[in-house]
Amino acid sequence: MAEVFAPRAHVRQMLRVEAALARAGARVGTMPTAAADAVAAACDAAHVDERFDVAALYEAAATAGTLVIPLVRRLTELVAEPGRAYVHQGATSQDVIDTALVLQMRDGLDLLAADLGAVCDLAAGLAERHRATVMAGRTLLQQALPITFGLKAARWLALGVRQLRTLRAVRDDALALQLGGAAGTLAAFGTQGMDVAQALADELQLPLPDLPWHAERDRVAAVVAALGVLAGAMSKIAGDLVLLAQTEVGEVAEAAAPGKGGSSAMPQKRNPVDAMSALASARLAIGMVPVVLGAMTQEHERAAGGWQAEWVAVPEAFRHTSGAVAHVRRALDGLEVDAVRMRDNVLQGGGTLMAESLGGALAARLARAEAQRVMQDVSRAAARAGTTLRDAALGDPRVREALSPDDVDRALDPDAYLGSTGTLIDRALAAYRDVQRDVQRDAQRDAQRDRRHDEEPG
Repeated sequence: MAEVFAPRAHVRQMLRVEAALARAGARVGTMPTAAADAVAAACDAAHVDERFDVAALYEAAATAGTLVIPLVRRLTELVAEPGRAYVHQGATSQDVIDTALVLQMRDGLDLLAADLGAVCDLAAGLAERHRATVMAGRTLLQQALPITFGLKAARWLALGVRQLRTLRAVRDDALALQLGGAAGTLAAFGTQGMDVAQALADELQLPLPDLPWHAERDRVAAVVAALGVLAGAMSKIAGDLVLLAQTEVGEVAEAAAPGKGGSSAMPQKRNPVDAMSALASARLAIGMVPVVLGAMTQEHERAAGGWQAEWVAVPEAFRHTSGAVAHVRRALDGLEVDAVRMRDNVLQGGGTLMAESLGGALAARLARAEAQRVMQDVSRAAARAGTTLRDAALGDPRVREALSPDDVDRALDPDAYLGSTGTLIDRALAAYRDVQRDVQRDAQRDAQRDRRHDEEPG
């Protein structure tokens, strides 16, 4: 992701836009084909590093106000006649910068989707393998009811699948060509502005928007907002892992690796390095969201300050979101699950997390209100005596009158009180298989489109 948004990559994408703009002009007839060929040749990606001093361009941009000004100046020097007079024809700096950013965001979203797909794969594997691994479900950080680790992983999976769908949606809906000229009228192209715009969109395989969007930044904001939600989703998974890895819980641990997770002062520690790195990355990514949303207030046809803030915030949002996803992937890859410790923790407190189940069994024999009073008394008695819920229940004459010891044991069996856990896990896995099919179908569609584009003359 750092490479996608590196200064060198930014320059390459802007040159890609300039070359495509020249080819579009030649297709429509606003410039000679020979001129377009000369511009495209000077923009050739194979020679960018030797022809353009990226550091010098950025230094000049600090004075010029945008990177396009020194870039076009240098490009014009490189273009052979008769193309020199046609460099950057009809476009404004923001057209090139925005469209280059869209191309970067498209690559960035593809990288995120691939890494997020790996997270989903790992979560799906955990859900399937541990569908019957009983553990304590926790609400408000307190033990509540038995669940399975497979269900917890299935919820991570479902969370990831929703984010994967969102990434695909914003890629399709929020990434659009930017070409409007100085004030969004395409005036420099005369009556052929929309023809050039359509040809440029075809060249770059981007949707053509209804209007240029120089000062309407909802598309960029939608992408960054989606990144913020994705980062938050990763922080949920990472937060669960950190809590489950606590010494007092000890139910999972990140895969061991040489030099990973140690402490300079406490040799007994095994820190959840990737999970905590994911949490840090997510906080940084989410911090970029209000910057981009705040930058949506842009003046008239072109902005003074808001647009420029995106130049930093958007790449940072992508980098840090990518970090959050990558660290969660690493944390889940080879995750060590201690099923025995999970079972032991279920029995902590003398099995009191089965109180709801026992109360339900009583309610089948007593009035519900009476069953609730009995369970409150039994739970308090178990806590006062430091005994198990079973012993306290069998010591209460109201329970003994309503339930046999076998009835009590059945009610206190955590494996028998998992509700629709298996069905819920199956639903999460089925939804993931659906999105996998969608991804494969779209990949085939894009490959066919790319082949058709490559085979087009000119």
